[in-house]
Amino acid sequence: MIANHQVAVGGAPVSLFKYALYPEDEVTVTWNPIRKRERKDLPIIYEDEDIVAIDKPSGLLSVASEREKGKTAYRMVSDYVTSKDKNARIFVVHRLDEDTSGVLIFAKSFAVKEALQLHWQEIVAKRGYYAIVEGEDIPEAGRLRDYLVIDDTYTVHVTRDERKGKLAITNYRKIASKNGLSLLDVEIETGRKNQIRAQLGHLGYYVIGDDRYGEPIDPLGRLGLHAYELSFTNPLNKKSYDLKSEMPENFKRLFWKTRKQTLEEEREKKEKKEEKELDLRPLKRKEKRKPLWRKKKK
Repeated sequence: MIANHQVAVGGAPVSLFKYALYPEDEVTVTWNPIRKRERKDLPIIYEDEDIVAIDKPSGLLSVASEREKGKTAYRMVSDYVTSKDKNARIFVVHRLDEDTSGVLIFAKSFAVKEALQLHWQEIVAKRGYYAIVEGEDIPEAGRLRDYLVIDDTYTVHVTRDERKGKLAITNYRKIASKNGLSLLDVEIETGRKNQIRAQLGHLGYYVIGDDRYGEPIDPLGRLGLHAYELSFTNPLNKKSYDLKSEMPENFKRLFWKTRKQTLEEEREKKEKKEEKELDLRPLKRKEKRKPLWRKKKK
């Protein structure tokens, strides 16, 4: 079955009989062979001997779930590293929600994974997100400090009971507002499940495209949340990383004109100006020519 690619670990097919398993690994056996995904689907931000960082698109799971085993970021990165070295492995360090895009890292060894996860809160210097929310009246900046609980449907809520909830701290700064929406630069100090969506939604500023925490306005056809920066230090070798992802173009278009739109508007203005100048230009009177047959008076 292994030789026929019918066995997967974490959603990624394995072909080695001596493939090492770790406590958190999920093994799947299928009837049909598991195909590898194309490398062209993998947007790599950074890679070295310890980690691989990708720019995860919205709509892609970080790891396998009950409903989706194959199409995941984990499997894509696993296929990528094994295409270069069949003995290579990757390990999950953290996750992004399926509908959130941006910086996602994987470790290349169990030792690096363990070190990063064990010291995550101390080694991470910045976790930056772009969030688009409903409403233009959100204050210019703020610090949200709430206690969060998760109900039976895995939905996160703000609670006043400090004993039941886990502390979540979110800082934000407004970048722009337009057409009933605001673009925020968000930095989280804690990494609670759905904390940005839950805390902003609790204040009435719902992240667009979010059907879990509010009545969604969905101008993008996706969740308006993008992880644009992750800065941390590897505790094993003290190497520092500052991994970044550009703001998605469809985020920009909601608040600023694109270069193409600007050029088109300038061209239209120029054409209208030229047409107006033609309309206002005075008509020159034609000079009367003397008939050739008329004789001059003596």
